[in-house]
Amino acid sequence: MLGIAFVALVVVLVVRKLAEVEWAEVWVTLQEYDYRTLTPAVLLVMLSYFWHSAFDLLGRWYARHRLSSPRVLVIAFVSYAFNLNLGALVGGLGIRYRLYSGAGLSGAQIASVYTIGVVSNWIGYLALLGAVLAARTVVLPVEWGLNATLLQIAGFALLGVVAAYLVACAKARRRRWTVRGHAFHLPPLRFAVMQCALSITNWLTISAIIQTLLPSSVPLLVVLGVVLIGSIAGAVAHIPAGLGVLETVFVVLLGDRVPHHALLAALLAYRAMYYLLPMLPATVGYFLLEARGRRASTVEPTA
Repeated sequence: MLGIAFVALVVVLVVRKLAEVEWAEVWVTLQEYDYRTLTPAVLLVMLSYFWHSAFDLLGRWYARHRLSSPRVLVIAFVSYAFNLNLGALVGGLGIRYRLYSGAGLSGAQIASVYTIGVVSNWIGYLALLGAVLAARTVVLPVEWGLNATLLQIAGFALLGVVAAYLVACAKARRRRWTVRGHAFHLPPLRFAVMQCALSITNWLTISAIIQTLLPSSVPLLVVLGVVLIGSIAGAVAHIPAGLGVLETVFVVLLGDRVPHHALLAALLAYRAMYYLLPMLPATVGYFLLEARGRRASTVEPTA
């Protein structure tokens, strides 16, 4: 019941905030974007997809499979695009399982690749959110009822979680566990550092996309903080792609710095470039990988 009440509260807040927007001004702002703004934003989108796809390269080492790097990157790209648009169950797991199983990976290997991707993404997220909260980079509205000192303490606690993970990877004696028949082992410290570095770089790149689309000069670290808070709010609300939630968080936290219509125009352009635009090559890539898998399955083994 609490979860339903929270989602209902979020929906009401989103509707109220969006109802205050002059949508004609949003449309005008969107039309004013030119190649000098859109070109670097699109390049940053491509870079972010590469960083995120590289999680599966880490997963390849962890799962000890031998697919080529290009094929791994294509599968990861396709899965990520579908994940953003159709949800984690269909895109992040379902599409990835189908494509990797078609390439010959076992269920255990696919689970390992997926787990590494999730852990990598969230370990970097926790590091950045911890730093943002600890440094008080973003000031939350008083009406949210969240004590600034407690949030700062929470930030240091999140940094402690990341540090504990790194220390465990470096020093833990017991490195293997079995959960429901699946074996997991702690990676070495170098691997864990690469996880953090890739994830942090990706979250910074995503924030840079939005910063590029904003008309005024908002510091990257401030945009990053709002992106991180909006992402966790969208995840808690269980709204697909955080639609409307991220926009509302931006309006609430940056509405005193940037006009509301400009914020929403930037976020709509971001969603179009980051969510919708990659779906075309991802769909083509999916069918090409499916066709390749079917051709491979029809080849008879020779003695």
